Amino acid sequence: MVEIDDTLVHTLVAAQFPRWAHLPVTAVDRQGWDNRTFRLGDDLLARLPSAEGYVPGVAKEDRWLPHLARHLPLSVPEPVATGAPGAGYPYPWSVRRWLPGETLAAARDLDRAAVARDLGGLLAALRQVPTAGGPAAGRHSAFRGCHPSVYGDEVEHALDVLGDRVDAAACRAVWARALTTAWPGAPVWCHGDVSAGNLLVVDGRLAAVIDFGQCGVGDPACDLVPAWTWCVGAERAVLRDATGLPADAWRRARGWALWKALVTLASGSGAREEQARVLAAVLADPVAE
Repeated sequence: MVEIDDTLVHTLVAAQFPRWAHLPVTAVDRQGWDNRTFRLGDDLLARLPSAEGYVPGVAKEDRWLPHLARHLPLSVPEPVATGAPGAGYPYPWSVRRWLPGETLAAARDLDRAAVARDLGGLLAALRQVPTAGGPAAGRHSAFRGCHPSVYGDEVEHALDVLGDRVDAAACRAVWARALTTAWPGAPVWCHGDVSAGNLLVVDGRLAAVIDFGQCGVGDPACDLVPAWTWCVGAERAVLRDATGLPADAWRRARGWALWKALVTLASGSGAREEQARVLAAVLADPVAE
């Protein structure tokens, strides 16, 4: 990981985009893992990859965000400029339009069923976006959009590490069901990281989706993970119905959610409590049989 702070960002902006050198630079409150984001005045943001593995997302977003924006019902970040390495920072970086709203993770007093319905509509619309020339899912998307079996070794390793701290038999049963089917149609667009931190809310409703660094063209099952990471109870059925995907896609989605919960728990990271809750939801509710 590269150390990134507001001083570095101000230095990069002043050197490469002097017309914005006077704008204040402020780190956003909730930072992601792949990129560090800084408010640049009132209308812009600077977004810098935190490690080399996330660099491909810069050019990919520059190329495809305008295309996606023309077809989606929610706002997406608008590319404004692309920065070059400098001031000791080794990677390209991006300037985007600032989108108003608070993250779904931080929002309160929501009509949660309406949000689940809006999210399902977004995912359905994403599948309809023309894919010609789009990037096939693979390493650049952290294999989101590929078959979940790509992470089979990680699932087994996590289960070995966790031992009797989880119900290994139940986990293996869910994982086995996830591997029995594959996306039968033409590849479609996937966001790749549909988390509550990448969805923006305005006036209690979804208004924007951000961070397309893991997007690609492939199997949309990976985008259904919010059914377990954010939805609760009957909200899952609302999301399921709004997405319009069959039960086999939900079995693979359940595998994606299981994988992330297990590897996070096995890693001992600070998100263990949250992922323990997700794992319990995954094991308890298949959403679609």
